[in-house]
Amino acid sequence: MPKIITICNAKGGTGKTTLAANLGGILAEAGHRVLLIDADVQPTLTSYFSIDHPSEGGLTRLVQDGSLAGTISTTSVGCDLVRSDDPDARLQNWILHTPDGRFRLWKALRQPHPYDYILIDTQGAIGPLQDAAMLAADMVLSPVPPETLSAREFLRGTLDSLDKLSEFSFLGITTPPVHAVLYRMDRTVDARRIATQLREGLARLAGERDIRILDTVIRSAVAYREAATARKPVHRVDTRAGREIFRLAVELLGGQALEGLDGYTGGKDR
Repeated sequence: MPKIITICNAKGGTGKTTLAANLGGILAEAGHRVLLIDADVQPTLTSYFSIDHPSEGGLTRLVQDGSLAGTISTTSVGCDLVRSDDPDARLQNWILHTPDGRFRLWKALRQPHPYDYILIDTQGAIGPLQDAAMLAADMVLSPVPPETLSAREFLRGTLDSLDKLSEFSFLGITTPPVHAVLYRMDRTVDARRIATQLREGLARLAGERDIRILDTVIRSAVAYREAATARKPVHRVDTRAGREIFRLAVELLGGQALEGLDGYTGGKDR
């Protein structure tokens, strides 16, 4: 069965786009059909990889028509892409004032399509488009830097949004499980302290919500910036960083997701 993963955190600048691009890139390297959807008004994921064949439409058509038809661009790294094309954030207002606006994306992604994995990148804010992206997901992946403000915003904003979405359960749409990953972890005492507090806080919530913090940690590394500059997935640039993304994919999706890529060494080791 295809898997739809929404990358979400209510705070901006937490690494959602970088995580979406690199997770999609390594899944494509493993031979999967991967679709990236840029649901952020700032089209960072849209420009992350080189586009070989741009589509006529993008995110606006996908949401308003409730169909992938005419929205698929192809990239140089093997992932397909639905481009962000809403710089004025008009789509948020359209979703808000359309009776079934929050469900159009859910409908579109449950029609027949060729993809094994669909990854949705979202804006660092709360609103109707973020609601639609989370409702469409089979799981939510949230990068959480070990910083006090980021951890608080994750616990408050992201989880409050999911609580609100549980109101739609009467339509048969279940709230997706949440997986948090410590992201841009450095070696400071403060980072370790906040990471411990976050794990303890989520452990207390475990009985109330379907949420867990992953064992995999994505460490702070210049390789991610270098990969973005080169417009490549990080596993093609740096082996150590690539192994972290590999471990994340395996923990999140199971070992079969990256079968055949064990020990992948596509870049330089550091």
